[in-house]
Amino acid sequence: MPAASTADVLARGAAAPMTLGEKKVIFASSLGTVFEWYDFYLYGALAGIIAKQFFTGLDPTSGYIFALLAFAAGFLVRPFGALVFGRLGDMIGRKYTFLVTILIMGASTFIVGLLPSYTAIGMAAPVILIALRLLQGLALGGEYGGAATYVAEHAPHGKRGAYTSWIQTTATLGLFLSLLVILGVRNWMGEKDFGDWGWRIPFLVSILLLAVSVWIRLSLSESPAFQKMKSEGKTSKAPLKESFGEWRNLKIVILALLGLTAGQAVVWYCGQFYALFFLSTIAKVDVTTANLFIAAALAIGTPFFIVFGSLSDRIGRKPIIMAGCLVAALTYFTVFPMLLQYSNPALLAAQQATTVTITADPRTCSFQGSPIARDIDFTTSCDIAKRTLTQSYIPYVTKAGPASSAATVSVGDKVVAAPNATLNDQRNGFSADSGKAIAEFRKQVGDVTKAAGLTTPADPAKMNKPMVLLLLVFLVILVTMVYGPIAAMLVELFPTRIRYTSMSLPYHIGNGWFGGLLPTTAFAMVAATGDIYFGLWYPVVVAAGTFVIGTLFVRETKDVDIFQHD
Repeated sequence: MPAASTADVLARGAAAPMTLGEKKVIFASSLGTVFEWYDFYLYGALAGIIAKQFFTGLDPTSGYIFALLAFAAGFLVRPFGALVFGRLGDMIGRKYTFLVTILIMGASTFIVGLLPSYTAIGMAAPVILIALRLLQGLALGGEYGGAATYVAEHAPHGKRGAYTSWIQTTATLGLFLSLLVILGVRNWMGEKDFGDWGWRIPFLVSILLLAVSVWIRLSLSESPAFQKMKSEGKTSKAPLKESFGEWRNLKIVILALLGLTAGQAVVWYCGQFYALFFLSTIAKVDVTTANLFIAAALAIGTPFFIVFGSLSDRIGRKPIIMAGCLVAALTYFTVFPMLLQYSNPALLAAQQATTVTITADPRTCSFQGSPIARDIDFTTSCDIAKRTLTQSYIPYVTKAGPASSAATVSVGDKVVAAPNATLNDQRNGFSADSGKAIAEFRKQVGDVTKAAGLTTPADPAKMNKPMVLLLLVFLVILVTMVYGPIAAMLVELFPTRIRYTSMSLPYHIGNGWFGGLLPTTAFAMVAATGDIYFGLWYPVVVAAGTFVIGTLFVRETKDVDIFQHD
């Protein structure tokens, strides 16, 4: 069906019903983007299994951090994808550019499902995996800007928030779809077979989703705003230079990043990914139950993307986004302790009744949150003690001990002395005596912490499921507040000739760097301090900073006419 003409789009008022052509544009763009996000989030949801498959040369903690870093690698390159595909989108058109992005994304995901593990091909496995993650990130860097721009340029004036909010549902729906497929395959096969090879099936299934997405997108027409600009000969010959080489536009790009997308991103990733991480590791809820909770919260909360997108057409984009950032910054340190309280009350009671203390010479204690550190990089008694507690997500406090003294771990009135270690250079590991001493120390710590209830898994019978779900829905509602109106606002900030390029970069730096690094950064902050809530400072500070900058310096855009904004 041909796209609506520019005159048609401008002539129709905000009260006009959505045409069949516009419904097709929204459906095609949204569905294709759901599939892309499904591909992208499979990796995040399966990070624990992927760590065992591709990073088995490392200890469990380091392997998990490396798996999260490989996940983050896809986010790190998203801004570069925004530059590459944004430039193409502003020069040759929206339609064909974001058709290419889905082809790259789908092919990369399918190959992950076929990739041999570390035990089969050694170091080549993680190297190829990271290369595929980089390709996925590049593709996603061009996808979102294309879809958001394409839908916004088809939307009538006064309805861009409502129309583009459908694009905003796609990331959550993609995550939701990936969780459902994973849970279905896992329950069908059983945990052992799924961990061995069944985890590949969700990646391989993506080839079917790719075929559907390409077929749909081939039937679309170019956006009316781009057609109008092209017919008038006003397309940009150097969109990168115009977007970032001129201070007038670069200033808006910087404000869009710091005053909009950075805070939006950390609220998004904290409310969905970090909440899942917190439940399954720190609160010790079994993985299937944690995924079901997140999936249920997403199912309940997703319609609010449309609610807040439509509301932004009436009261403005900025007030809703700023309110979401502010509420998140003010409530995270209340909500996450409540999540622990209602999901695993026995564990919380044990933590409140028993303080775990590491007493050590501060000079012998290293930073535990390094993403590239291995067990053998920590040889002092202090580091071995901290590493042992960190790997079990047991909160602890550190007390300064006498100079040169060996570290001890106190669990209530039980005290366990930590050993120092030496390395076996020939085997690149601990010496036999050190390995034996560390194993014995960890067993003793495991015994006393288990006796104190500090490793108690969540008991479904004692879990307050309605309250856990309510808290997760609250976190998702905050996500919909900051994310629902953001596409329309970014589109309206920039002129048509450089819109794809200009809006894509701040969006993907915000979501790729500030947001994508949140799980890894928060996990490292917890590991470094022993405080299970310390990682929350990252999203709280960023969200609060965005609220201040956005409130003071970012202008409202809902009344901008994008056909005249050139």
